[in-house]
Amino acid sequence: MNTQRELAQKHLVPHFTPNAAWQNDLLPIIERGEGCYLYDTEGNEYLDGLAGLFCVNIGHGRSDLSAAAAKQMDTLAFSTNWGFAHPPAIEAAEMIAGFAPGDLNETFFVSSGSEAVESAIKFARNYHLARGDEARYKVISRNWAYHGTTLGALSVTGIPKFRDPYLPILWDGTRHGPNTRQCTSPAGTPVAEMSCVQAIENMILAEGPETVSMLIAEPIQNGGGALVPPIGYWQELRSICDRYGVLLVADEVICSFGRFGHWFASERMGVVPDMITFAKGVTSAYQPLGGVVIRGPLVQELFNSSMGSYVHGATFGGHPVATAVAVANMSAMRDEGIMQHVLDNEGYFSDQLRAMGDAHRSVREVRGTGYFYAVDLCADSVDDQDLSPTQEAGLRGGVLGSLVREERMTVRPDDRGYTGLTISPPLIADRVVIDDLVARVDRVAGRVDEWLDAND
Repeated sequence: MNTQRELAQKHLVPHFTPNAAWQNDLLPIIERGEGCYLYDTEGNEYLDGLAGLFCVNIGHGRSDLSAAAAKQMDTLAFSTNWGFAHPPAIEAAEMIAGFAPGDLNETFFVSSGSEAVESAIKFARNYHLARGDEARYKVISRNWAYHGTTLGALSVTGIPKFRDPYLPILWDGTRHGPNTRQCTSPAGTPVAEMSCVQAIENMILAEGPETVSMLIAEPIQNGGGALVPPIGYWQELRSICDRYGVLLVADEVICSFGRFGHWFASERMGVVPDMITFAKGVTSAYQPLGGVVIRGPLVQELFNSSMGSYVHGATFGGHPVATAVAVANMSAMRDEGIMQHVLDNEGYFSDQLRAMGDAHRSVREVRGTGYFYAVDLCADSVDDQDLSPTQEAGLRGGVLGSLVREERMTVRPDDRGYTGLTISPPLIADRVVIDDLVARVDRVAGRVDEWLDAND
């Protein structure tokens, strides 16, 4: 009789997983989760240091969320938002409007982050058409940004290895500019004069402002390793967009619903974008749900125009079970003070990780804030020595992944713009869990030190 591992390897096509890793005899089969920990079919415990995939914000094993799903299924398992509405979608949209900054108060629901980004692209185009700006269609994005994998979203994504296989079929309306880590300005440069800010404005000017529809960016960028922007950066993006009639979109598929101690990271950045894309944490991944929350005046202008509607839709957008779970999740996060919990513990988390990094010559930098960090690896932090091509290939090719698996945690070995570890635990993680997570990362870093000694 085939084991579950053998059946998975025979019948299940994995996501973003090399065949050698998938066909491994030790491939874990995860069957249960509780709090910040996962358990496989062989009884092994894993620390979920990635919150599933930046999404299980309220932790695993919440019976209140499963009960909300079951209750909704018994009442109304499915209804569309095409010419109809239903109570859970209405309640979820009302709650999101209450949490979102400024006049971002209308939500279009879909089922994933990629679909949310596609929806923002299409809304921006619809909005400009409604205003008679038919030439506006281009999107400005940033290098190494991750905005999804469907073809429209992938066109906006700036990660070469995800884009390259599909370049002949990608939409050509996106222009990519530098991210904040690629800024070449000396320390102390005013934000408005920083190279990475001026490059965005220069790109809009070069393309012709009358052709640019929207600018999209993550408040804290994932690709490149938890890139926290300088204070004032988002205000400059807002000013540039206002100057040229471009819509500003904050991609908060990872950043929203508490990852940085606020319902939306835009609030932490002190800016009101025109749209915010979200997914993942809105249901803590107990159901697939995503969406885009839009400034009310923009929606009304579109609906009151000759177009009369937003020409977009999806069968499962605003699914009653998914939105019922979103309501239960957001209610629990609010009532249990999850935002304040993150704010109360982020300093401790950051201090522990940075102290860990200081103890290892293989750790160049620990970046991040809230409950989201990157451990950036190098050959020797004392001499600021980069990994050699051979060392980088070895760590990326399986060495780092093996070390992480041996520590039984789910932090991500990352190669998107840097070589290192991405860390993003459930938001319920307390200092006991943080200590456990940092200790495991510390042991991985120690073994990387040893590996580099043997592979210099």
